[in-house]
Amino acid sequence: MRRILVVGAGQSGLQLALGLLAEGYDVTLVSPSGPAEIRAGRITSTQCLFGPALRRERRHGLAFWDDRAPEVHGVGLRVADPTGADLPDLAWRGRLDEPARSVDQRLKLSTWLELFVRDGGHLIRRPVRPGELAGLATEYELVVVATGRGGLSDVFPIDHRRSPHDAPQRSLALVYAAGAAPHPDGPVLARTAVPGAGEVFSLPTLSLNGPCDALMVEAVPGGPLDRPLPATARAEEVLDHLLRVVRRYAPWEYERFAPARPADPMAALTGGHTPVVRVPVARLDGGVPVLGMADTVVATDPITAQGANMASLAADVHRRAIVDHGTRPFDERFMRETFAEHWRRARQVVAWSRVMLSGPPHVWELYRLAARHQATADRFANSFADPTGLIEWFLHPERAMEYIDGVPDTAPVAGTAS
Repeated sequence: MRRILVVGAGQSGLQLALGLLAEGYDVTLVSPSGPAEIRAGRITSTQCLFGPALRRERRHGLAFWDDRAPEVHGVGLRVADPTGADLPDLAWRGRLDEPARSVDQRLKLSTWLELFVRDGGHLIRRPVRPGELAGLATEYELVVVATGRGGLSDVFPIDHRRSPHDAPQRSLALVYAAGAAPHPDGPVLARTAVPGAGEVFSLPTLSLNGPCDALMVEAVPGGPLDRPLPATARAEEVLDHLLRVVRRYAPWEYERFAPARPADPMAALTGGHTPVVRVPVARLDGGVPVLGMADTVVATDPITAQGANMASLAADVHRRAIVDHGTRPFDERFMRETFAEHWRRARQVVAWSRVMLSGPPHVWELYRLAARHQATADRFANSFADPTGLIEWFLHPERAMEYIDGVPDTAPVAGTAS
């Protein structure tokens, strides 16, 4: 029985550990927190899983919330200018072919961690420092690092060819709120874009105390939406901050969230992170290689709602590669080939995030087209489930304009957000 060590108990690390455990591997998972601590901690993200990721969880018996988590049926876009005025000609909703769902990771990961231990996995409850990895690597046939906590991502060198940013591109503030009014377009991942200033997102989700709504502002640092809060800000303070922002720049969201309250005392998060791509293999003291996975080595901005989906994909790619590798050594060649398979999809998301963050002119032309052409709105929405086709029409300016030119002027009008 091959011995595998997974460092990190997030979406990717736990999904990989559970998948390998089911395949008969001897799996050890290192996490600084146990299930109770995870449940009692702060929220971690606005994760929304789309069709392919949800199907993976169902296949592996990990989808415990299908009967409770609200279905998300579309992706909506609305544009406001920095003065707070609405631009109704740029308001539409794309329909998803498969419903998406969002589950608070405190609920999901604590449940999965309990399942891992119950099914025979070995849990080590402590943080791991970079200097300890070399010693751990000698005890296992393969070490997979699936967390950046404690500076672990820093052991993997930055790939500067693929990493143009050296600072966060957005300041983030997020709260899970109970008591918000339903979105007028139904259960959607709603995005309000304020050109040059940032974005406002809302999303129905399932949290510890039942269904609620997530509200998040992604602010361009130093812009009008950017009103920094300390990392220790209470949930009530974060919600109050968000309500002030949306009242000015997205009043349609303010009307929904004004009567809301934080879903629980820890249901808020502030901060920001730098989009980065790292070299997937780290050579530790003694030349022992370890493998980085998911956002440890490919971290994108939340603007494309792909973090948890890419983590799910990474876990699936790595599980398959490990199983298919049989009894051969997990050498550096294996690690690089595994990352290359994941990068084939992840690079599309990296490119998509850059385009969404910069907002070039062709993107706004596509948004205008989607406001009068339902098929374009639907295609954009379903790109959240499968981003691989974006290069054909969205990412490249010339291809985008060719696509726009190919849509007849009599195209049907897309449904608009209210």
